[in-house]
Amino acid sequence: MTDKPLVVLTGAAGGIGSAVAAKLRASGYEVCATDLSGENVLTADLTTEAGLADLESEIQARISAGSKLTGLVNVAGILHPGKLLDLQLEQWEQMQSVNSRSVFRITQLVARLMINQQSEDPQNTRGIVTVSSNAGRTPRYGLGGYCASKAASTMLTRCFSLELAAHGIRANVLSPGSTRTAMLASMNGEAEMIKKSVAGDPERFRNGIPLGRIADPEDIADSVEFLLSPKAKHLTGVELTADGGATI
Repeated sequence: MTDKPLVVLTGAAGGIGSAVAAKLRASGYEVCATDLSGENVLTADLTTEAGLADLESEIQARISAGSKLTGLVNVAGILHPGKLLDLQLEQWEQMQSVNSRSVFRITQLVARLMINQQSEDPQNTRGIVTVSSNAGRTPRYGLGGYCASKAASTMLTRCFSLELAAHGIRANVLSPGSTRTAMLASMNGEAEMIKKSVAGDPERFRNGIPLGRIADPEDIADSVEFLLSPKAKHLTGVELTADGGATI
């Protein structure tokens, strides 16, 4: 049995996900980390029913061992850049599957287990955080499919917040802007993308970042930890934007 609160974390092997895992463990959480691959993670494809079943079995095993399920962080996500006129249907559907449908299915699964384990939580100590994107509400040139999928995950989470409030469960959204990850670097090289993110890119109708830097994954992890913590116990249905002012 452990007295550490248990948090489920998806996309745990990626840039932001690994930073979130490290932050939560350092803050005293037990982390059930999952991704398609990686060390010290439950290897599962959560876009499939088999993967979801594996995740449920792992969570149930931890609950049976005495863990108290108190949180979920949806980090897993993919990006296929491209103009909407050129985007392939397969790319569109893959982004919707990972960035939107999986957020629905995983949140549904974990929330049900939270409710079953503890039907009342007057202190609102249990929470769900979906790491979305500032692109979920700000149009981005050449990223329309990604924008649409992130808009869906943002609204899904905010709607969950209404339904879960009666059970003392909070659901909030963290929307980063440009962050120093492999996903950013893959778009056009890290140095070039950082330059255009900070300075802006008029040809793509993109403002710069007033704070003059892109985020490090640890910056995003700090905000996730805050939203899960008792310090945010009266916040639900909130979208917190961590983009250095890029979408002011």
